[in-house]
Amino acid sequence: MTVMKTSMRNFFAHKGRMALSAVAVLLSVAFVCGTLVFTDTMNTTFDKLFAATSSDVTVSSKDASDTGETTNDTGKPPVMPASVVEKVRGAEGVKSAEGTVFSTSVTVVDADKDSLSPSSGAPTIVGSWNGNDARTMKITSGAAPKGPDQVMVDADTMDKHDLKLGDEIGVISAVGTHTARISGIADFEVTNPGAAIFYLDTKTAQETLVGEPDVYTNVNVTAATGVTDAQLKKNVLAATDGAYKVQTAKETADANQKDVEGFMNVMKYAMLGFAGIAFLVGIFLIINTFSMLVAQRTREIGLMRAIGSSRKQVNRSVLVEALLLGVFGSVLGVGAGVGLAIGLMKLMGSMGMELSTSDLTIAWTTPVVGLVLGVIVTVLAAYLPARRAGKVSPMAALRDAGAPADAKAGVVRAVLGTLLTAGGGYALYLAASADKAKEGSLWLGLGVVLSLIGFVVIGPLLAGGVVRVLGALILRVFGPVGRMAERNALRNPRRTGATGAALMIGLALVACLSVVGSSMVASATDQLDKTVGTDFIIQNDGGQLVTPEAVKAVKSTPGLDHVTEYKIAEADYTTPDGKTLKDTDITAADASYARDLRTKTVAGNLADAYKPDSMSVHETFAKDHGISLGSKIEVAFKGGETAELTVRAITSSDVVIDAGSKYTSIATLAKYLPADKMPLDQLVFASAKDGQQDAAYKSLKSALHDYPQYTVRDQTDYKEALKDQIGQLLNMIYGLLALAIIVAILGVVNTLALSVVERTREIGLMRAIGLSRRQLRRMIRMESVVIALFGALLGLGLGMGWGATAQKLLALEGLKVLEIPWVTIGGVFIGSAFVGLFAALIPAFRAGRMNVLNAIATD
Repeated sequence: MTVMKTSMRNFFAHKGRMALSAVAVLLSVAFVCGTLVFTDTMNTTFDKLFAATSSDVTVSSKDASDTGETTNDTGKPPVMPASVVEKVRGAEGVKSAEGTVFSTSVTVVDADKDSLSPSSGAPTIVGSWNGNDARTMKITSGAAPKGPDQVMVDADTMDKHDLKLGDEIGVISAVGTHTARISGIADFEVTNPGAAIFYLDTKTAQETLVGEPDVYTNVNVTAATGVTDAQLKKNVLAATDGAYKVQTAKETADANQKDVEGFMNVMKYAMLGFAGIAFLVGIFLIINTFSMLVAQRTREIGLMRAIGSSRKQVNRSVLVEALLLGVFGSVLGVGAGVGLAIGLMKLMGSMGMELSTSDLTIAWTTPVVGLVLGVIVTVLAAYLPARRAGKVSPMAALRDAGAPADAKAGVVRAVLGTLLTAGGGYALYLAASADKAKEGSLWLGLGVVLSLIGFVVIGPLLAGGVVRVLGALILRVFGPVGRMAERNALRNPRRTGATGAALMIGLALVACLSVVGSSMVASATDQLDKTVGTDFIIQNDGGQLVTPEAVKAVKSTPGLDHVTEYKIAEADYTTPDGKTLKDTDITAADASYARDLRTKTVAGNLADAYKPDSMSVHETFAKDHGISLGSKIEVAFKGGETAELTVRAITSSDVVIDAGSKYTSIATLAKYLPADKMPLDQLVFASAKDGQQDAAYKSLKSALHDYPQYTVRDQTDYKEALKDQIGQLLNMIYGLLALAIIVAILGVVNTLALSVVERTREIGLMRAIGLSRRQLRRMIRMESVVIALFGALLGLGLGMGWGATAQKLLALEGLKVLEIPWVTIGGVFIGSAFVGLFAALIPAFRAGRMNVLNAIATD
């Protein structure tokens, strides 16, 4: 009980110092709990949606995916004949069966040809209005579609695009473009995460999405009273002779949930990973806080020992303070995490993914995880200072000698830090020397961990030399004040090292990712310059295929020298070594593609691969299967006939663009695939006539005005798009790393604040002999700047080493250009100085307000 009272008294006696440490715990716990609540809420939203929209049993084509979405490269959904509906209706236990048609491989535009598709990446769904949808959608205005000139739209899409009844919209599919006017508005009975839904009548949907009547993509089956879904599925399978895919409501919902699960898990574990980094940085803050508090209470600890307190009691007293800190910070963190989750939901809503707070899901495990994690991390971080407090002998403490210096510990630290750093450096060397990326990535991971731990351990030993150099370059210009700031930073190298290490971790990751991102952009740009000969690339950034109408519009554009179509088909290969490779891609393009992409060959001429019944393979594939020029490969095209193609060229495997592709001509593909099985174009390439590039560029954009889903880019645009894409990813990662950097800044603030308290008498004496308040504040700010720059130097140097090693592994995949983003690195270094200035504002202000006489009188 005495230990608890002592701990409570000390905790509240230093509540200001504890508050900063509690904020670090709070932020880290909030990020963890916010992530869990946010992802659980998204899962709940999708669970409700999929459960509500799934019929008791769904029948679809064998070629359909488990989620029922379009899987056909022709751009049309896989369908079944209308006769299947009558077969299903005849199955025992069927109450009703209704055929429907829907597709997600569509684009919908308004009268101005602006896309109505969600910007969040959610699907655009066009389908026939049916009884199953009527269960989950309520018509709030107008009426359901009853003819080819009518379409019904979901309420969310109407609001987002300011649409109204009677407005004209166009549905662009592989079949063509169909226009209709809005006849009704339907609202979701459950939360819509952001999909855009458009309903046509059944006949119009068949003609618009498939191009033929009397076919369905799905049959929605309702069970009779007392019949289970499992029994109904069994009966429907028997009635249809197992010719179709049959799924229960649960199977359909599970398949849909699994479809979004991958994205959800990536987001969840990425965010938890950054929360872990914040926790790691917070550990340094807590260690520093308790180390300094123990040092300031040396005489008090001595008195406790002198009157009978044991080492264990002193140790326990500090750990109880840490426990109180952990509980306090974690409880607030759990609450803040719920707020963060709601904020993320609002942010996603502004991006088009609607999430309702009515679906907010807080599992009982979330606060438990937050509390346990926050308390354990805090107590573990306080263990070393607590152990050090227990070692203080009564007589040494009463003499104000402080904690005993442990020279042996310093030697151990030096040896261990050197070994870890050397081990990390050697692992990075092995990674850079690896012949295979997979093997090298393992060494890279080990090197990153060992070198990071090594720098943390050896940081206090490096502090002396680095701070002196920084002092000579930066602080000496400020005269005596600068020299005092330098000495203050050097006074306790362990504290300076730990404070700098907190900032080092975040900046090391920033530097590493900056190097990797810049190198990827530079390498891809280099590859584009060397290999891409076409002037323009036309593609859908969302991954949809290029419709025949759009290809026709491109080909009719004036000023073009040639247009190249680019398709990917699936086939089974039987190679000369007798092996059969299932579901392997083959790339079919026009012969002009040999000029559009200057792919290096190791044997033969790539242009010959586009001759009738010819193909090319890449170097690795040829070596693996004993293929040489003139070899015959049996290619069984999916949905078509089997061809015997002659290998006319072997391309280099040392490329980035189209790596691993096997080429043939579109004419050869058309010879063995029926017209209705021909895949749509993945991309379309176009080259202008000499001197007409600018005019052709404008003409292409104009020609594709009616098809907003496609983007026309010249090589400059393509490079910028690549740079922007990687830049957006890096900015998102930097944003998440900002949490760790904020915690590191709190660490600098806390260190300085406690350091000011520790030096109260000294500050009073300096003021008494003439040091002004302004000079005192400047001294503290300069001390903070040099600590921040120390951490920045270590972090940036370490991160650039990691990034350069990672680029060596990328070089094995063809990304061979190493580029150090010196502007970014320099900006981060300079920014670190401002971080130091910002962190010192409050401690410097408080130091300047000290009463001189009271400070001198402090014991």
